[in-house]
Amino acid sequence: MKKFLLLGSILLMGYLAKAQHTFALGDSTFLLDGKPFQMISGEMHYQRIPRECWRDRLKMAKAMGLNTVATYVFWNLHEPTQGHYDFSGNNDVATFIKMAKEEGLWVILRPSPYGCAEWEFGGYPYWLQNLPGLQVRSMEPQYIAAYNKYIHAIGKQVAAMQINHGGNIIMTQIENEYGSYVIQMANEKSAYAANTTYLDENRKLFISAGFDGLLYTCDPGSDVEKGHLPGLLPAVNGIDDPAKVKAIVRASHNDKGPYYIAEWYPAWFDSWGQPHHTVPSEKFEQRLERVLTAGISINMYMFHGGTTRGYMNGANYSGNHDYAPEVSSYDYDAPLDEAGNATPKFMKFREIISRHLPAGTTLPPVPAAKPAAALPTVTFTRSSDLFSQLPAPVKSVDPLTFEKLDQAYGFVLYRTTIDGGRKASLQLKELRDYAIIFINGKRSAVLDRRLSQDSTGIDLPNGKVTLDILVENLGRINFGNYLLENNKGITHAVLLDGKPVHNWLQYKLPFADMPVAKNNSAASESPAVKTAVFTLEKTADTYLDMSGWGKGVVWVNGHHLGRYWKIGPQQTLYVPAAWLKPGKNTIAVLELLTPGKNTLTSLDHPVLDKLQ
Repeated sequence: MKKFLLLGSILLMGYLAKAQHTFALGDSTFLLDGKPFQMISGEMHYQRIPRECWRDRLKMAKAMGLNTVATYVFWNLHEPTQGHYDFSGNNDVATFIKMAKEEGLWVILRPSPYGCAEWEFGGYPYWLQNLPGLQVRSMEPQYIAAYNKYIHAIGKQVAAMQINHGGNIIMTQIENEYGSYVIQMANEKSAYAANTTYLDENRKLFISAGFDGLLYTCDPGSDVEKGHLPGLLPAVNGIDDPAKVKAIVRASHNDKGPYYIAEWYPAWFDSWGQPHHTVPSEKFEQRLERVLTAGISINMYMFHGGTTRGYMNGANYSGNHDYAPEVSSYDYDAPLDEAGNATPKFMKFREIISRHLPAGTTLPPVPAAKPAAALPTVTFTRSSDLFSQLPAPVKSVDPLTFEKLDQAYGFVLYRTTIDGGRKASLQLKELRDYAIIFINGKRSAVLDRRLSQDSTGIDLPNGKVTLDILVENLGRINFGNYLLENNKGITHAVLLDGKPVHNWLQYKLPFADMPVAKNNSAASESPAVKTAVFTLEKTADTYLDMSGWGKGVVWVNGHHLGRYWKIGPQQTLYVPAAWLKPGKNTIAVLELLTPGKNTLTSLDHPVLDKLQ
């Protein structure tokens, strides 16, 4: 009996050692260890920040006065292909959360399978569209089964890091702005209504995956009624009038609080071809003061945006031919800029927050801005015609989408042979999203979904003609009722004078990894892969100046930096010093429109506001 009592005591002591804090809902405030607690949080997505810079960014959060950080968890990064999970490198969410704890920060986790966030497909993996009949954000069995496996994989990584298990995750969000989705679907499809069964299934899935702490939902103020699940805290997005926030929450939460603004927007994101968004801090200072004075908890979206690298930018679309893909920079005009340096907005917000911290709290000093420098001019020593290094093709009668080709992102070259000796009208039905058309290797036209372009006249020389159509996925829609109309490539048919064109070769060009120019072919009109080696004596943050180039993608030392496009507003690509090294560095560019370009310069500052 003594042995059992001793074992029981050891287990109890172990539990008490782990469960160091409690976090609960009070009638008007959150309760940390039974005492009122006001969350002053900032959003930052670990996936958008180089892993080498995570701690630096967390220290900056602490220096502005934040006590909490919030982050999305994007399904498509963690399960890029069905059943294969990745929690390494920049996907190591557990290490990010642990690091936040070491820096004295609580975490709000947002692993909802749908996130929006100007992220490709709102965070959904592309392969969901290959399951016939699957419907996201519904009780459709295939979706629930895939969702269940995903959330359990996340739970294995981080559920034990909740505050009730001794960790620093104080709340976890299920779903995301579901009320907005319900309202949009109702506008398009009158039979659609809020599905509390689906929201409750979310709750059950999270609990079964180990998320047994506080769960919440969040919606824009006017959509909370449709998007919250009774019994969970309804948080509010986009409203900062204290009286309105309290009224909205009380109406859905048994006339009680606490009150949490889950997304408070100090600025906004950018889309290709549209003006850069900036909002001076003066427009927010009184509003932040008012919210904090009222004791309302707040999460700044974004505190630090970072960069949407790779092909992971999303797009907006309302069905009115207004497809708008987002740029790679997620600077967001946030308090902490893309490179992690404090802005004037940061300093103003820090000043306001400092007046609302517990008595005796002293903020750490603000770290100095990291050095930035222009690198020596890079001259590309190898340049390969893209069409000279194609992989083996996939044959089909009609053109296949990216999804049917089992390709998530990047580019596909569609090739066929047609009879020439005429002028004709070429139409790509439901082009998604950007196509460069070549006739016998010479560029003939460009079609851009943003501009509602799907047709062009072409002049075909005599004889048999090779028709090439290089299609780029510019980003799947991340918000609204078009989430399941997100196939990419040539999604319907190619028509020549109204008649379908058949017998296609499809060359898959995902360019997921840094490419190599396999030969040194002469400049031509086709896209080019360019590579070079440059030498540095010391490293610093830098910004590649792509304003003189056309359109494409850049890699440095194997890291995919994102897209560039001369139309702007983004003209530079941020290269963190952590990804450079003294000595030799390698760079690769895939240039679509100006293959003769062979030199690249850089700046010591970003250019995010220049339309061309």
